[in-house]
Amino acid sequence: MNAVLYALVVLIFGTTWIAITLQSAEIAPVVAVFWRFFIAGALLMVALLISRRLTRLKLNDHLFCLLQGLCIFSLNFICFYIAVRYISSGLESVIFSMAVLFNTLNSYFFFRQPISAYFLPAFICGLLGMIALFWHDLATTQNDWQTVSAILLCVLGTYGFSLGNMISLRHQKQGCDVLTTNTYAMLYGAIVMAVIIALTGQSYLPEGSVVGWSALMYLALIGSVLGFSIYFMLIRRIGAGPAAYSTLLFPLVALTISTFFEGYQWTWSAVFGVMLILLGNLILFIQPKGLPFIRSNQRA
Repeated sequence: MNAVLYALVVLIFGTTWIAITLQSAEIAPVVAVFWRFFIAGALLMVALLISRRLTRLKLNDHLFCLLQGLCIFSLNFICFYIAVRYISSGLESVIFSMAVLFNTLNSYFFFRQPISAYFLPAFICGLLGMIALFWHDLATTQNDWQTVSAILLCVLGTYGFSLGNMISLRHQKQGCDVLTTNTYAMLYGAIVMAVIIALTGQSYLPEGSVVGWSALMYLALIGSVLGFSIYFMLIRRIGAGPAAYSTLLFPLVALTISTFFEGYQWTWSAVFGVMLILLGNLILFIQPKGLPFIRSNQRA
């Protein structure tokens, strides 16, 4: 059963990136993010009410849910939805996988959790991997500000996601129910998007093809409601640490899909870059013994 849940988590979150691509060409980012998390949040709220699992939160907790919604369920996805117009969805997923590095830094800044000695080699792998991953695109195109902007947007969105993780950690330290806080955060994020739509004069129901709206519904129902529900179920069964290893596999699924459906052209530098980034994430996750840098650090 655990293997099935693990595979479903990898498959669901690995395929959400191509769905973002399919809808981004037809539906404005703000509108798409609004509907995705309004539908997901509303369904989760109904499920919690029916099952009587919705817990009461203090006003202060609601304010943090609002911040979490801004970081995870609204503004950060605006960055990804805009960036996917200029780089492939698979590359976005690779950048997003580096959230583990931001989590390490933010855990130190906000909770004073010591930074592991494995962070530096992981960070170096991630940085060199990013350079190698986009080296061909940047070297063959002069003044390619769109690619650079897309990369920076993905990094910004990933950092926002990490900030949201810190707020989620704060909720857990306060004894708040994870499903309850995530549900409120989704709804608050959707409300913020609704306000932006109203202020900018955009339509809440833009014209779109069956493909575009189907992708949006997939992201709301499968990518958000089902995906997060299975992930939390997996955490309860095997623990947060082992469940987090699944994030290493998301980019592999997304890149495979991007290759066949978006026509992503692989180069040797891109292959090397992906391997370095995944290696950096793996080092931080499993913390292998025997690395020269770690041995010298420990002796010191």
